[in-house]
Amino acid sequence: MSGSSESPIEAVPAGWRLPGIANLHSHAFQRAMAGLAERQTDPADSFWTWRETMYRMAARFDPDSLHAVASQLYVEMLEAGYTTVCEFHYLHHAPDGRPYATPTAMSDALVAAARETGIRLTLLPVLYMTGGFDGRPLNERQKRFGHEVDGYLRLFNALHAQQDEMLRVGCALHSLRAVPADAMREALAALPADARIHIHVAEQVGEVQDCIAVRDLRPVEWLLKNADVDARWTLVHATHLNDWEVAGVARSGATVAICPTTEANLGDGLFRLRDYLDAGGAWGLGSDSHISVSPVEELRWLEYGQRLHSRRRNIAVAATSPSVGATLLQGVLASAAQATGFAATDDVVVLDGDSPLLAGATAQDVADRWLFSGNRPAVREVRVAGRRVVAEGRHPNRDAVATRYATMLRDRLLG
Repeated sequence: MSGSSESPIEAVPAGWRLPGIANLHSHAFQRAMAGLAERQTDPADSFWTWRETMYRMAARFDPDSLHAVASQLYVEMLEAGYTTVCEFHYLHHAPDGRPYATPTAMSDALVAAARETGIRLTLLPVLYMTGGFDGRPLNERQKRFGHEVDGYLRLFNALHAQQDEMLRVGCALHSLRAVPADAMREALAALPADARIHIHVAEQVGEVQDCIAVRDLRPVEWLLKNADVDARWTLVHATHLNDWEVAGVARSGATVAICPTTEANLGDGLFRLRDYLDAGGAWGLGSDSHISVSPVEELRWLEYGQRLHSRRRNIAVAATSPSVGATLLQGVLASAAQATGFAATDDVVVLDGDSPLLAGATAQDVADRWLFSGNRPAVREVRVAGRRVVAEGRHPNRDAVATRYATMLRDRLLG
């Protein structure tokens, strides 16, 4: 039996095989604070109050702790079926803002974690310059994130020189509020022609309002009118779009990285998925703050959010694919190469044919069964660049990595 023409999953002796899934947006350090921002601190708690918890956690990290947390996260990703991660990395300097003796030390910790665990890494060092659209300087808690353009380009070039079959290095602009227009143009002009470019944009209504107040345009509208946005670009969140922006992003060829569990956790809002699919837009997934590390949960809640909003069922379908599961998987697989910078890979995920979730599955329903029938792990095997990194559902270094992570949390990050 082979997979149906609409499904990206095909039958193999061990179960069901599909290409590896790309995680398009990650802040690895935030895995250490999952579950720690769920107590009310203000009657109007929002993304902006959540940032206070995030800043406190970010201030505790150094290269050793970042390596320990990222390694744990990447093992979890591989066991869940992610084979590539785009790391949107802004913890560049020491907590007081002074550069480390080796300026790439924090980035090197992420690269080491990826190499140790076997995941493909698209490292996206972040340019972060100002604290708002009005150009205010970074506050004390943000200083470890900051660079001027020249210093940022030195960091980028040092990391870009390390590229190989398992590492790509692109550029992340933190957001329009954090990168002035002239600096954005200067940095982009200095990048290699094939560098991927990621940016947070239009995540929060407050961000949209501030952009209009200062730049007289909405964030995505401003970006499309002031930058050569094309298939190299990934717009992270893009939650709050008007009709012109939906059509413009789709027409540009850029990818939108949707992060459903984080966007729900932060109260961001819902992406206009059906309108964007109708416009032919490219999109993918990110687990962002890592309150969940599961493509199943991201895809399920991407669909469920649309159902709750529209009060209808089976939203993410296409004329050629009435299966929600197959349509969702096709979407994330189709955008992976252009968003990550890795060309087509031989990375493979095998779902366990003996899993109760997939008992009696057929080529026509296996994608839907995997995504919409529960939370029991179904990934049996994962191969990245030909290397088996998960067997019988387990990464070979799971226990050692987890022990190091737990020790780091208890003794240094939470102690």
